[in-house]
Amino acid sequence: MFNLGTFLLQLVFFFVFVGICVKFIWPPAINAMRERQQRIAEGLENAEKADAALAESQQEAEKILQQARAEGQQIIDQARKQVSSMIEDAKTEARSEGERILEAARAEVAQESNRAREILRNDVATLAVVGAERILSVDIDRSKHSAMLEELVQEL
Repeated sequence: MFNLGTFLLQLVFFFVFVGICVKFIWPPAINAMRERQQRIAEGLENAEKADAALAESQQEAEKILQQARAEGQQIIDQARKQVSSMIEDAKTEARSEGERILEAARAEVAQESNRAREILRNDVATLAVVGAERILSVDIDRSKHSAMLEELVQEL
C-alpha cells in the first residue's frame, strides 16, 4: 500500500537518481550533443563552401569554354584564310604553268612549222631541179649549181 514513508523513500531515491544523472550522465550527454551539433554546423558550413566553390568552378569552366570556343573559331577562320590563300596560290601557279606550257607548245609548233617549211623548200627545190632537167633535158650538177639552188631555196 501506499504510505508516507515509502513515498519519502521513493522521493529520496528519485532525487539521488536525478543527482547521479545530473552529475555523471547529463554532462557527457550534453557534451556529445554539443559535439554533434558542432559537427553538423561544420558540415553545413563546409557544404555551403562547397556549393560556393562549385558555383565558382562552373563560372570558371564556362569562361574557359567560351575562350576555347573563341580560340577554336579563330583557328577555323585562320584555316579558312590559309586554304583560300593556298587555293589562290595554286590557281596562280597553275595559270603560270599553263602559260609556260602554252608558250613551250607555241615555240615547238613554230619550230615544227619552220622544219616543215625547210623540208618543203628542199622538196620544192628538188622538184624544181627535176622539172628543169626534164624541161631542158639536160643533167644539172647539184654541186656546180649549189649556190643557185640555195638562192632558190631561200626565195621559196
